[in-house]
Parts: sequence; structure tokens; C-alpha cells
Amino acid sequence: MQNYYRTGGLTGSSLSIPTGRGKTVYILPSSDPTLTLLLVRFTEYDDDDDFLIIRTSGVSFPLGPRVVSLMRSRFFQKHSTSLKKHSKVSISCSLNESTAKVIYSVAPAMGHNKEAHPECSLRVPAIVTALEKVELTPKFRGSEIIQLQDFRTATVEDIASVHSRSYVFGLEKAMEQASDQGFIHIEGSGPTYATATTFQESLIAAGAGLSLVDHVVAASKVSQTPPIGFALIRPPGHHAVPKGPMGFCVFGNVAIAARYAQRAHGLQRVFIIDFDVHHGNGTNDAFYDDPDIFFLSTHQEGSYPGTGKIDNIGCGNGEGATLNLPLAGGSGDIAMRTVFDEVIVPSAQRFKPDIILVSAGYDGHVLDPLANFQFTTGTYYMLASNIKQLAKELCGGRCVFFLEGGYNLKSLSDSVADSFRAFVGEPSMAAKVDDLGYLYDEPSFKVKQAIQRIKHLHSL
Repeated sequence: MQNYYRTGGLTGSSLSIPTGRGKTVYILPSSDPTLTLLLVRFTEYDDDDDFLIIRTSGVSFPLGPRVVSLMRSRFFQKHSTSLKKHSKVSISCSLNESTAKVIYSVAPAMGHNKEAHPECSLRVPAIVTALEKVELTPKFRGSEIIQLQDFRTATVEDIASVHSRSYVFGLEKAMEQASDQGFIHIEGSGPTYATATTFQESLIAAGAGLSLVDHVVAASKVSQTPPIGFALIRPPGHHAVPKGPMGFCVFGNVAIAARYAQRAHGLQRVFIIDFDVHHGNGTNDAFYDDPDIFFLSTHQEGSYPGTGKIDNIGCGNGEGATLNLPLAGGSGDIAMRTVFDEVIVPSAQRFKPDIILVSAGYDGHVLDPLANFQFTTGTYYMLASNIKQLAKELCGGRCVFFLEGGYNLKSLSDSVADSFRAFVGEPSMAAKVDDLGYLYDEPSFKVKQAIQRIKHLHSL
């Protein structure tokens, strides 16, 4: 027999009740002032390792064991029930969350910064400023758009579901050197750097994504149209390989979320769409032999990191569950619309996912300095709108976007804002922000050849 507790009408600031054994305590936000009690159990915990989560608006603060005991005795009624041990996380959602159209988290990693580096601390604030400017925030939209204010930090266990423990602990130890030197390179001679705050801020970024998964899944249980989640986070993640960092990326945020969705929510079949202009080699490698996680990447042929060949389709039991579609430089809106209709949709329909996760890279924009695609703000609106509809049709609307690349601050922020417009069902503003004079003819014949080949390889 195990114990759980029900609230007795307590309202006010949110509370954090620790287990006393250093276990992670989740703090969940809500605009509902009524406390909702959640019991979370994990298979690796002993019977006395249960811990409680109280959810409300306000600021969380830790309670010592004596205070916890007092709170339990004064404000909770104790009940007993027989529950089998399991690994799923039970999360409830407020009425606002179940009726919202977008729920997003912001983790800008302001301390993880290197002057003049394209992946700098200006990226997420530029997006937030743009969302405010075009009135796509809770301040202007009320319950239609929700910002997740309190989200948990990912644990080492979360990260180790994808990355080797030696890498995780080695990075943590390297923070001492980064603190002494200001910043260090953590990818040999590669472009990935670290500062004294990189390890902690990378945990925060990953946790922001995991918390969105929790809330989107919870909303999907009470609504047929749950909000789309968007993790506005950095450092990005899709290049980080299981054994280390790569290509500006520290931890594989979307890969960690995929494993978390399986482990915590029983969502076994995860469909990952990566439309960053660069191949998501880290995500690719993490699931290359896994039949339950379908990884689909569109990227510029021959661009960094040089991986993601069209015939890389997975191995072993995972053969066919990896789809890499390199497209010729100059590919743009026409190419991506065709790819979506002829490749992404039939792949997802056949796979029958339980949730869709998106590595949302905005560096395919024609103005981005690090590649040579011709996507426009309208291309990203189309992708956001179509992926939302795909999730609605295939997996109860469960879908979370994760920010990856995008290094022209103007095109990045405009494109994310237009993605938000797609999520709330408003018309695109691309015509007002895009200068189509930059565009030139797309390599339509090469794109057609690539699509025909990928359809043959995957029997689409």
C-alpha cells in the first residue's frame, strides 16, 4: 500500500516538497490559484521515495522535512491506495492550458555566450522581443498563448538517456576551467564553446523542453486540440552526438525529449522532423537502430557536418526508421512544400506516431549567413501550420518544437513569430517582412530527382 494526499483548500504560493534524498522535484506553473496535487513515482525509487508536487501560480520555495510534515498534517488528508510501480509521470493541466493554442518556454542561456559567435546570447531575446512587438505573448493574448514560467531543470539521468555519462560528468568538470579562462572550446578545434554557466544552462534548456512535453501531453488528455509546445532555448542540440558536443550543440534536446516521452508518458512511437538547414547528425546517431523513433531530416546537400546521405536509412531493427533527404543548395519554398506533401506526410502516416517532436532550425532562410537555402518567412509558416495539422490527424495534437539554428536575428525572429501565427490560426505576415528580391530560380530538377529517389528507398 502506498500513500497519496489530497489538497484541503490551500491556495497561495507554489510549494516544493523534496524527497530528502536529492531527487528532482518538479515545479509546475498554472494560472489556476487552486492547488493541484500530483504524485510522481519512478521505478527506481523505493516505497518511501514518493514525493509530492503542488501546482499553482506564484513562486516556488523549498520546504524542510519538518515543514513538509506540518503541511501534510494541516492541509492534506491522507488516503491509501494500491498502485503498481511504474515509470510514467502523472501531470495535470489547468483549464487555460487545455484551451490554449501555444505554450512556450524561454531559456536564453545568457551566460553561455561568446562575442561575435553566430550562436550567441542575442538569439532568444530577439525572438522574445519580436513576439512582444507583434503581440503574440500572454500579455496580449490571454489564455490563447501561455508562457511556461516555472519549468524543471533536466537531471543527469535525463541527459544520460541519450549521452554517455562520461561526457556529462566531463562537461560538468570542465566548468572549472571555463570559469578560470572565461570560455573554452569543448569540441577540440570545432566551433562549440563553453563558459562557466554552460553546463547548468544546458540542463535548463533540456528541462524546458521536457516540461513542455509534460504539459502538452497533459492537455491532450482533456482536449482534442492541445496547445503546440515551443521551446525557445539554447544552446541548440541536434548536432550533439551521444559521446560529446558538436556544431554549437551541447545536449541533444529533442533526442532527450524523445526518450523522456517514451519513459515518462508511455508514448512509444516518436516522430522527429528536423528542418534545420544542417543535418541533425546527433539525433540521427542516437536512434539509428531504433524502430520506435522515426528521424526525418531535410538539409542542404554538402553542408556542415557532411552527414545525412540519402541512403542512410537506419540499421538493424531501425532500418527504414531514419530518412535523410539532402536537397541542393538554392532549394526554397517550392521544394519544401513538395517535400512535405510527398515525403513527410506519407512517412508520418505510415509510422503512426504517438507524438511529433520538431527540431526547428531557421537557418534555411534566404538571409541566413551559414547556408544556402531560399526559405522565406512564409516557408516556416507553412511548415508550422502543416505540422500542427499532421499532429492533430495522427497523434491527438501532441507536438513540441525545439529551437535549433537560425543566425540572422531578423529572419529568425520574424520566422518564429510567423510560426506562432500558424499555431493560433492567423494569416501569415510574410508578405510584409520578406524581400522576395533576394530569391532566384530553385534547382527544381535536382529536387525532383532527390524526392523520387527517397520515395523509392522508403517505398513511399
